[in-house]
Amino acid sequence: MFMSGMDTHVYRGALTGGPVERVTPEDGRWHFLHGVSPDGTRLAYVEIATMEQPVGRLVVLSSDGTTRTVDTGPDHLDGPEWSPDGAWIYFNTEGFTTAPGHAQLARVPDGGGPVERLAATGTVDWFPHLSPDGAYATSISFPAGTLGHPADLDVEVRLVATSDWTTPLRRYPLHGGQGTLNVNSWAPDSSRFAYVAYPIG
Repeated sequence: MFMSGMDTHVYRGALTGGPVERVTPEDGRWHFLHGVSPDGTRLAYVEIATMEQPVGRLVVLSSDGTTRTVDTGPDHLDGPEWSPDGAWIYFNTEGFTTAPGHAQLARVPDGGGPVERLAATGTVDWFPHLSPDGAYATSISFPAGTLGHPADLDVEVRLVATSDWTTPLRRYPLHGGQGTLNVNSWAPDSSRFAYVAYPIG
């Protein structure tokens, strides 16, 4: 399995336990893992130069140790994750508006190309996750004006068909935020997904 450490790096370790191996380069930057390619040969992570003014860049790391920065524009992004067919990398980006923190859902071809906005909303939308069959996706929506993806807010988990990102099939309002839907949580048969709601009281 792969994991992000709070020492700026991404590591690989056996599910059975034991020592871990650093896989990200010693380049003085932060690395936050979000996606593993369907064929298991590449990782998609967010690279941040400094946490004082964090601006995420999409980087793809190959199994031979080489890295490639994918051009998604100058604005902050997060949550990169491949589609099940490997054709696209999905993420959230602040590149479509001038409002601070107004993240929206987007995708870019795996080999690079124009960034495609998936839906235009008045909420702050993070972390798109496609089901294994590619038919559905989940994401989390924060209130307008939210900066980042903080904890302890009234948020909404949304379910859409990937053929129409503009019309949610289901909405799940809850108290949560950071950790509610950071990573893909779909069941292998695409019939269910999990998310975290904070206890209240």
